[in-house]
Amino acid sequence: MKPETVLRVTTLLAAAASLVLSVWLYFQSDSIEDRLNGVYVGVWVPSILALGAFMLAGKSKEK
Repeated sequence: MKPETVLRVTTLLAAAASLVLSVWLYFQSDSIEDRLNGVYVGVWVPSILALGAFMLAGKSKEK
């Protein structure tokens, strides 16, 4: 398997796991701390996707 494919799949899986964890944390209880933790983890999703895009852009310039 090509390294670019592994990087894409890993990035998408990490972002999906972060999204699922965020939703679970947000709705697990009614306390404000749990909801804030869910929002905090939800911010990771675009960060993970941006990091993956940055790394893939660097890989394509190396060729």
